[in-house]
Amino acid sequence: MVIEQYSPAPSLRLTRQWAVLLCLLMTVGGLWGCEKLTSGFRRTPLPDMGPRLANSVKLTFDPSLTNLKMQYADGCNSPHELNVGEETESTLIDAAAQNFTAVTVTGGVAATTPPDTEILVTLQRSGLKLWADSIYDRVPADMVLEALLTFKNAAGKELNQQTISITHNQRLILEPTQRRCDYGNMGEFVHDAGVALATQFIRAARTQLAGAGGPAPATVAASPTKPTPSPATLPAKGIPSALSFKATVLDENSNLVFEGGERIRVRIDLVNGGEPELQGVTATLTGTASLLAQFPVTTLAVGRLQPGQSRSIEFVATLPQAVQQQKAELQVTLSESGARTQPPIQTLTLSIQPTGIKADDVDQIPAVTAGFHQPHTYLLSIGIGSYRDQQVPSRKFASLDAEMVSNYFQSLGGIPASNVRLLQDWKALRPDIDEALLDWLPPHMSKDAVVIIYFAGLASVSATGDIFLVPYDGTAISTSRAYPLKDLEAALSRLKAKHTVFLFDGIVSRMGPDSRTKPVLPQWNPTGSSTLHVIGTSGIGRGLEDDEHRHGLFTYYLLRALRGEADTNRDGDVTVGETVAYLSQKVLWASKTHMSQEQRPMIAPTLRSTDPSAALIFTKPASIQGTVTR
Repeated sequence: MVIEQYSPAPSLRLTRQWAVLLCLLMTVGGLWGCEKLTSGFRRTPLPDMGPRLANSVKLTFDPSLTNLKMQYADGCNSPHELNVGEETESTLIDAAAQNFTAVTVTGGVAATTPPDTEILVTLQRSGLKLWADSIYDRVPADMVLEALLTFKNAAGKELNQQTISITHNQRLILEPTQRRCDYGNMGEFVHDAGVALATQFIRAARTQLAGAGGPAPATVAASPTKPTPSPATLPAKGIPSALSFKATVLDENSNLVFEGGERIRVRIDLVNGGEPELQGVTATLTGTASLLAQFPVTTLAVGRLQPGQSRSIEFVATLPQAVQQQKAELQVTLSESGARTQPPIQTLTLSIQPTGIKADDVDQIPAVTAGFHQPHTYLLSIGIGSYRDQQVPSRKFASLDAEMVSNYFQSLGGIPASNVRLLQDWKALRPDIDEALLDWLPPHMSKDAVVIIYFAGLASVSATGDIFLVPYDGTAISTSRAYPLKDLEAALSRLKAKHTVFLFDGIVSRMGPDSRTKPVLPQWNPTGSSTLHVIGTSGIGRGLEDDEHRHGLFTYYLLRALRGEADTNRDGDVTVGETVAYLSQKVLWASKTHMSQEQRPMIAPTLRSTDPSAALIFTKPASIQGTVTR
């Protein structure tokens, strides 16, 4: 195979034209074909690494790479096999063709231009991991590829060897089919991992050829895929780097102590704060040897950063089940080609101990998030597990749930203790609720105020669909001591807070026999208020209680969401939008999978991603911040 003066643009344009034509022909049969056909064009393109060099390169792929296959189990636990080697080899060839004058592949067509350099690519290490602790339809996946590059001159003399490696992280999404078994973006995941490896491959090859004694690299008349940056945009040698970063260790159970079997994520947020483009940015981990050995890779290539551009990368490791108690350190170093000075090294200090409390034990109150304060947020947490009238259905864990919710919002939500009112069992009479809503909250309101109401207990529904929250001294069949939801809505409306959120977990029952032929559904937002209602169960029914974890099912996953599991974009903030999406998926999934019942949370009004309340931060899980090492 010989590729000379390679330019992918014409063939790509023809392919796109044929794709459009075929899509038009398939319109009669529906849109499915177009969607499938065009999905390949959404893959990540190869980056522009600079002008093409006047080198003729021969690529030799060791069978260890060519024949690489990886196995995984889909969402229904059926085995699958991926031809990773073929896809990766093809991507490496495309990358070489984009960067060199001529490319020959061993075993292909003889070259018309004798190669001046041979590059042997040998696989050294590979791995594929799908994480089970995921939200319902998105599974975090890590692919590790490490290869040894051996450079030889035209006479076959070995010039140099260099190891390249990548860890590619991506969330796999279940196909939107009835069975929801396989992952619709698995091909994209494999391709993107190949692009990441190809980027390191080209960077290493260009560096080697630029410093070798062969022909001097030069540009050739070919159209690059992107405009080549002018010299003025490149960082001048000796100018201090405008690169800055923040290193953070994310703890999955938020106790800032890492135990055997727990996953460690070192997140690095980078930003180019200068005018020139930054090139050749890499991140490196060093530190305690026993901890460092758990990371598949300790160097990640960031590539280029345009002026003002920011990017986030992660090193991910899993501790072995058996670990010794120790203090460990990780140092994060960032480097950038062309800068005489680099950003200061940041040190992360970790506490490691043998496995004690399970990672999903939500009763372990998380460590306080340092530096995160929400002084304008107020929480009224009500939990009624038993009632004065013993005929009223009880909730075994309601009182504890209210207490844990208040603890979480204080430790992770940055809410001061003075901004929290906790009402439990016999302290949750109607006058107590009135006092909190009508006397305690109003003097504290401001234009930035946020009010969160959590209620765990019983709600009764009248024949007209009106809802009444039942305080400790109330009954399930009378409204005389009940607290009408309309009164709650009116009180919240008078507060004129910026955001109000109502969370409910418990039993929703009818007050008595309903003579209507079609019973009216509970009206959780009867006045059409702006308060966001997040209700643990839709319709009439009993919110499930999880005896294993000793919480209401809805509240159990609410706590896990606040703890950080709902942070799907991994930016360190758990927002209302992320929490609602997490609860909608997890509660329904857990009720069906583990309890053979169906509990479906309800949101009123409908929450859209563009709504201001969706971006409201509920919690910021505790993390370990890097400190500058001088």
